[in-house]
Amino acid sequence: MTEIVKKSAPIILEEINKAKSILLHCHPSPDPDSVGSALAMKFALESLGKKVTLIQGDNEIPKAFEFPGVETIVKKSYGEINTADYDLFISQDASSKGMISFLKEVIFPENMKVIVIDHHASNVGYGHINCIDASYPATAQMIFDLLKEMNIKITHDIALNLFMGIYTDTGGFQYGNTDYKTFDIVSELTELAPEFAKTIFTMNNSKSKSALIFDGLAISSITEYYNGILVIASVNFDQITKNNINKEEIYSSNISNEIKSVEGYYIGACMIETEQNIVKVSFRTRDENKYDVSRLAVALGGGGHKAAAGVRLNMTMNEAINKVVETTKIIYNL
Repeated sequence: MTEIVKKSAPIILEEINKAKSILLHCHPSPDPDSVGSALAMKFALESLGKKVTLIQGDNEIPKAFEFPGVETIVKKSYGEINTADYDLFISQDASSKGMISFLKEVIFPENMKVIVIDHHASNVGYGHINCIDASYPATAQMIFDLLKEMNIKITHDIALNLFMGIYTDTGGFQYGNTDYKTFDIVSELTELAPEFAKTIFTMNNSKSKSALIFDGLAISSITEYYNGILVIASVNFDQITKNNINKEEIYSSNISNEIKSVEGYYIGACMIETEQNIVKVSFRTRDENKYDVSRLAVALGGGGHKAAAGVRLNMTMNEAINKVVETTKIIYNL
């Protein structure tokens, strides 16, 4: 447990104890760290007798995420709720207000305290209380340490949700910041939730035909830049519409990881035009020290980690590709 978390825990708990109605959320294009961390916190808060609402945010939760409590997530975005109904908002795994919602400007009412819990280095702190520590490989691991410091019991359902967040955000224990502390925690979590392998299998093996078509379109578009330092796969909105590809399949795509797994390719970028002139970009790298993709994402207006980052660009696909290519050249001095 880091000093940041140790010092933040009693301050966060004090606000939780004062709160009557608490709001939680998942970030746009929710990943298992976002969903798992939010569900774990929801169970923890409810164990303290708190009234808690967890909203899905801008996008639906992938059906493959069969995590405990997922059925309790309210299918609304931040802009679709009355924020005045809540006196505490805990934002987790969201590096900026934009990662709470892209759909409309995020405004916090005066009566609502905001706590930010995050492990993204690009997070500058937009809450009244900010627990931000980039030394953690996953927000879920931060939640584990916070709950321990608060003396909140880690139940089976909390454990499985936290495990899925840690497992996925470490890239299956491949990414930086994964160390013995992570494995100590995972050992405890899997003892509490021994069926973890089944949950991983379901998440990784629930593809639809639509997802396979999407993957084919993306892979067939692969283009190399700078001798393979940057490799881009792109799928435009017309292709998505023509092939009746479900948006859920888009958000769960793993193409950027597939690209960076190829020897000789260093930065994999999957660029998807989710709506007309709105391009979602996912970056992955096989060498996070030489090609820290968080620098690239931040330069483009996004954020993330050294090994995995992303951004949303409001422009045409051609403009977005040119922007990524040019910015890559500048950032890495190519």
